[in-house]
Amino acid sequence: METNHKIILEIRGLTKTFPGVKALSGVDFFLRAGEVHCLMGENGAGKSTLIKVLTGLYKKDGGKILYEGRPFELSSPVEAPLHGISTVYQEINLIPALSVAENIYLGRQPMKHGRIDWKAINQGARAALKKLDVNIDVTQPVSSYSVAIQQLVAIARALDISAKILILDEPTSSLDAQEVEQLFSLIRKLKAEGIAIIFVTHFLDQVYQISDRITVLRNGELVGEYKTAELPRVELVARMLGKQLEEFVSESGEHLSTKEEQTRKAFLQVRGLERKGVINAFDLDIREGEVLGLAGLLGSGRTEIARLLFGIDKAHAGKVLVDGKEIDVSSPRKAIDAKFAFCPEDRKTEGIIPDLTVRENIILALQGSKGIFNTLSKREQTEIVDKYIKALAIKTPNSEQSVKNLSGGNQQKVIVSRWLASNPRFLILDEPTRGIDVGAKAEIQKLVLELSHEEQMAILFISSELEEVIRCSDRVAVLRDRQKLAELVGDQIEEKQIMHTIAKKEVSE
Repeated sequence: METNHKIILEIRGLTKTFPGVKALSGVDFFLRAGEVHCLMGENGAGKSTLIKVLTGLYKKDGGKILYEGRPFELSSPVEAPLHGISTVYQEINLIPALSVAENIYLGRQPMKHGRIDWKAINQGARAALKKLDVNIDVTQPVSSYSVAIQQLVAIARALDISAKILILDEPTSSLDAQEVEQLFSLIRKLKAEGIAIIFVTHFLDQVYQISDRITVLRNGELVGEYKTAELPRVELVARMLGKQLEEFVSESGEHLSTKEEQTRKAFLQVRGLERKGVINAFDLDIREGEVLGLAGLLGSGRTEIARLLFGIDKAHAGKVLVDGKEIDVSSPRKAIDAKFAFCPEDRKTEGIIPDLTVRENIILALQGSKGIFNTLSKREQTEIVDKYIKALAIKTPNSEQSVKNLSGGNQQKVIVSRWLASNPRFLILDEPTRGIDVGAKAEIQKLVLELSHEEQMAILFISSELEEVIRCSDRVAVLRDRQKLAELVGDQIEEKQIMHTIAKKEVSE
């Protein structure tokens, strides 16, 4: 798949800093005409920042950008299409109530005699879609079509301005296998026409299926640029996670043996649970007093499993059993009734309520389970809250302190306390230590082990840090590209084994 086309975009030493964070630090990136170049990296790698600087949303702090050999910098995203740079984002930015044609020509409608020329708009839209081998009624609302068709409409709009560079940001995240292949056929056609494509994805199989080159970023820095055909999958995964293969070493943490696992009571059983286009059908068993870790790259399906189990997203198939009896977890309310608890990945927007006090945040789930007509007294609330402030060593002047004034680590402890106060049997922790300091991280990890091994709580533990998953888990389920690949137990739970499982090309059914 190697291309010998000329470099159309050259970025050297790109730097972008936000208060307290260096989002990009001296990053180089080269894009050739007629190639598909994958931009890879975990959360916080700098992929989105690079794209936003290129398209004029952010102003660079340092470095230089050459476009077709000339210095280049935009002051607004509105200017990008005028220079032949178009972006199609993961969240398709179409207006559902408008027709397909109106969406394609939005903001640049042709006029005739002082009025919008609807005939020209509809004809132009049909012609734009015909180039992509799409034949639909362009006068119908875009919302009446599938996500895959909407994606193609967004691409048609992007290309209709004579794009030389097309940026596709997670374009396959909501597509099924057939729709992905349809998109890839289009990408190959555009590549043959000389269009340069920046492709952002977290699906490893797709990277090797469609790309010519790969650039890997990590923590705002360039790890390297590679020819796809010359970079083994396991090495790509290692570079994304900041490891060298020879650095993978077995962890010394103690894990339960297979025999010990089999003697434990199965608290939660999941059979064939799936949400189409989000996570393939999977089975899971989680036992009392056990931590089941989920390991996988960003986009592998870890958070999607958590959201299904807590009823935030509804499953299209499968069942969940507790103590051998099937239960309904089609909503968070029903999950809470089943004694499930969930600490979400994004504590700022999905966890804490910033303008409430520590007390009000901690008591939230317990009061919710009791109902509006069974209100806890202020004295009861204070007793419960003070218990968890002490037990989890939450650093706050008092329980009436606004939670937004606490550090990230202490906010995380408040969220965990909220759910512990509801006396759950099953606790889902999605990235519980992300963005907190080393000391707070160690305290959270210690708490996880205490809750499982001493309180006999069943815990689903999700983290992008493999060392943390290994340290805290009794078993590890490995995921990739929306599917569960394998479960590791005992001595199998080590970095090298997890990495090779993630990178394995063929998946055994």
